[in-house]
Amino acid sequence: MIQGLPLWTQNRRGNLLFLAATASVLVTFLSCYVFLRSFDNGRDTHVAQEYPKHKQKLHPITTLIAQAETNWHHLLAKRTHELQGAVRQYRRRRKRHPPPGFDEWFRYAQERDAVIVEDFFDQIYHDLNPFWSVEPKRIRQLAAGFEHVIQVRNGNATFRTDQPRSWMDLWHNLVDTIAVHLPDLDMAINVMDESRVIVPWEQIDEAMMVERHKRIRLPPNEVVTSFPEYPNEEQTDESVTQPQWITESSYWDLARIACLPTSPSRDVPQLHDFNEPAEIPSGYPENSLDGYVKNWTLAKDPCVQPHLRGLHGSFIEPVSISTTHELFPIFGGSKLPMNNDILLPPAMYWADNDLYSGGDAHGPPWREKQNKLIWRGVASGGRNKLDNWKHFQRHRFVSMMNGSSVLMAERTREGAQNFKLPSYHYYNLKAPRNGFLGEWLSTFTDAAFVHLVCFPDEGPTCSYTNRYFSVEPSIPMKDQYVAKYLPDIDGNSFSGRYRGFLRSTSLPIKATIYDEWHDSRLVPWLHFVPMDNTFIDIYGILDYFLGFEGYGSHDGAAEKIAMDGQIWAEKVLRKEDMQIYVYRLLLEYARICSEQREKLGYVADLVNGSASFA
Repeated sequence: MIQGLPLWTQNRRGNLLFLAATASVLVTFLSCYVFLRSFDNGRDTHVAQEYPKHKQKLHPITTLIAQAETNWHHLLAKRTHELQGAVRQYRRRRKRHPPPGFDEWFRYAQERDAVIVEDFFDQIYHDLNPFWSVEPKRIRQLAAGFEHVIQVRNGNATFRTDQPRSWMDLWHNLVDTIAVHLPDLDMAINVMDESRVIVPWEQIDEAMMVERHKRIRLPPNEVVTSFPEYPNEEQTDESVTQPQWITESSYWDLARIACLPTSPSRDVPQLHDFNEPAEIPSGYPENSLDGYVKNWTLAKDPCVQPHLRGLHGSFIEPVSISTTHELFPIFGGSKLPMNNDILLPPAMYWADNDLYSGGDAHGPPWREKQNKLIWRGVASGGRNKLDNWKHFQRHRFVSMMNGSSVLMAERTREGAQNFKLPSYHYYNLKAPRNGFLGEWLSTFTDAAFVHLVCFPDEGPTCSYTNRYFSVEPSIPMKDQYVAKYLPDIDGNSFSGRYRGFLRSTSLPIKATIYDEWHDSRLVPWLHFVPMDNTFIDIYGILDYFLGFEGYGSHDGAAEKIAMDGQIWAEKVLRKEDMQIYVYRLLLEYARICSEQREKLGYVADLVNGSASFA
């Protein structure tokens, strides 16, 4: 400090740096604000004049897109590029040593240019952790005694099933590609569309308490670093009791016992009258941002949305039911959030089937695509009948995308037999404000069934829905990619076209109540557009991206999500990524099946002194 000079002068250099930093922050803030406003403008001058209330604040979708970008950068910051970092992340997140063979798994992933973020494997532990409460012998016996089993022995995979099944062939092929790296094990496989295991919430809570108590990190000299020999003699033990499978019941009532006791759905019984159109809750969906999906996990969860008991075929009348309340180690391609099945990548994602993948085609560049929405599919979702079809999700969605049906609903307010057009004044849409919702939809939507799937089956048409739906020719998936917007709706379970849509250059709009293996890898509003399962927000989503008569379009935002999703899917949803996921899943599963599971682990980094035990 120089005596006699003012404090400002003495700290002039620091003050100048402070002013420069402050100016930089202000510029960054203003740039972000301008960016968000530009995302939200459409044709700004015209919109401000014609829809002044709409421009008082950022559109909620604009806000959600910006938040998704931020969340994504935070997630990618956790990416690991070397084994030591991956092991540290594992111990920090899982509270135990990695399984034996973790170093070889990591090397396998690295050689295939995988993006390795520990969070991407959370689903494995969500699925497997409750099994730490089941004796290893019981797990092995249940798996070995099941009718559909994939076995790994001495680096080779075989399978056993009751009849030819394409899913078993595909999953066997997937496991066989990595079998050389795996310890011996038996996997029970679910060949049904529907999920199988529903354990009451209280039992799962107890199981998770047991698992937490067993999170032990032994000193390196006490750890068993390789899998012991698999006890094959237990496969033929006929005294093993298999679980009781429930084949007749209300699936909603079976499922809600797995909800938190204080959740909204736990004590809400099954509906029994489905003759009237489904009731959609009024106002914005719960946990939304002004009507648009804010929390994708909650948006998919029936436990917090009791109205889904009357809006989804899985709860109305599924095609088949075979459920147990015992914690059974069965693997499948999808499940409800309350189910306890173990997730694999769906078999059809592994298949080279143009119907579900679109082949090698990704579609034309965005600027060459048609400004339209395409959906084709069968009227699945469960067993639709004369007295329940009005409540099925695909029927409702096709009706809501049909301009003529919506136009009739606008004029009569009675709906189209299976949906009642809600009031959309709180969504502040441009087309309905001018009375043109039905006409507007007719200019760009092409949603239709290719088969009406009646019960009992009447062929492609159906006596009780012929009045409301026409059967249109199928459109191969690769040809659907000419449209900018591709909605994806659940069928009997998950929709097998989701991965194909994500890999295309079109924009997937996704509604589902089913979990899949890759959920933690995808960020809603960054890689796809999430939609509420009531579909109440679909008009607002389309209004935001397409605008009305040229006003308010956010075509650039739609293109960015479509392309970001496509580029990301080509990095984390490859067949190589499925192999990497299943490889790690089965290392963890094999450990849980072992009598020495609490001692098994990878600790070579600690023995070599290259990492700390903590």
